[in-house]
Amino acid sequence: MTQPPRVPDVEAQRTAMKKLSFLVGKWTGVARMLRAPGEIVEMLHTENVEYKLDGLLLAIEGIGRNKANGMPAVQAFGIISYNDETATYHMRAFNDGRFLETDMMVIDTAKQITWGFALGEIKTNSVLRIDENGDWTELHEITIGTQPPRKFMEVRVSRRI
Repeated sequence: MTQPPRVPDVEAQRTAMKKLSFLVGKWTGVARMLRAPGEIVEMLHTENVEYKLDGLLLAIEGIGRNKANGMPAVQAFGIISYNDETATYHMRAFNDGRFLETDMMVIDTAKQITWGFALGEIKTNSVLRIDENGDWTELHEITIGTQPPRKFMEVRVSRRI
């Protein structure tokens, strides 16, 4: 006999998602990205973050515009959710016509989240935190095969008032 599907605990999900409230808002600042060896793109960067579905999802849209020509250099959209059955946060991120999925860790006492993706020989590790000045900082590292990790993107944005 088949068991009925488990009913999610949406209140537990909302409670867990509240730990990410430090990200909600509109943020502006700068970012730097390594496009190719020796080619760094300087960007004006925005992050717009808001809850969706009555607090069950957190949507994050980041756009980096090349300082030299104003054209978008980075356009990313992420959706974060919480699985009450496994007590894990999950992110699905979209950019450049692709999407990736990963679990993420939330350190709410430090206003920090970490995540990473793996695609073949390429692995990434990302840390987003709110620093002592209240700025959103992100550091993204990439590892290809057996090469040592290297920084490929940095973001520093401040909340717009």
